[in-house]
Amino acid sequence: MAMNASPIELCLSPALYPFRTLKQGHNAVAVDVLRATTAVCAAFMAGAEEVVPLLSLDELEPYRQQGYLRAAERGGKKIDNAECGNSPTEYLTMDLHGQRLAYSTTNGTVCILKAADADHTWVGSFANIGALTQKLLSAPHPLVIVCSGWKNSCSVEDTLFAGALCQRLIDSGCYASTDDAVQMALDLWQSACHDPYQYALHKASHVQRLLAFGPQAAADIEFAFRPDTCPLVPELHDGRLTL
Repeated sequence: MAMNASPIELCLSPALYPFRTLKQGHNAVAVDVLRATTAVCAAFMAGAEEVVPLLSLDELEPYRQQGYLRAAERGGKKIDNAECGNSPTEYLTMDLHGQRLAYSTTNGTVCILKAADADHTWVGSFANIGALTQKLLSAPHPLVIVCSGWKNSCSVEDTLFAGALCQRLIDSGCYASTDDAVQMALDLWQSACHDPYQYALHKASHVQRLLAFGPQAAADIEFAFRPDTCPLVPELHDGRLTL
């Protein structure tokens, strides 16, 4: 590892986060490319004031009574009675200025809240990879990237993003890693970087799962692999994502 470079560790699913090596004094990036962290970035691009990640659907109603919009999905489908699901392309058609969202998803909000004990916890996606990279390079610090995967298993799309982010950080010289998961993510990214969308389209099980839901989901998948469509970096403060 390069002298003075900050270490990077990668957890390929939230279930691995408690077993990380970097326990104290680290920042974290929570990743759910399809679709939670992409959708969070899109919601802020559409003007949202804050997004509150929640584990349980039962937590939505008290927030609704406080004027929050309910944004929730399970298994990739928007739940009944929720005003929003987790479609980034849908959010970008909405005017969310001044709105606050209570947000619960199958995998993404679990991941975000799992990493809440870090010094700083940001959400990452291809949609904000450039802005996120600049944020991380502005003050290098030990970093744990936590992928949402699918129900505590790893996923192609989140590992691809982790590889893309790690490549940028390591190439800067400000970060380095000897972590095996980081090395695997870098290798995956190198094999797919020419067209990560097409790679995921053919290799990622969650892509196939979402495609079954129709054209909106298909548009979300294509959008989720476009870099820098939402150049902002939501951060978790006291259980709330804000800019």
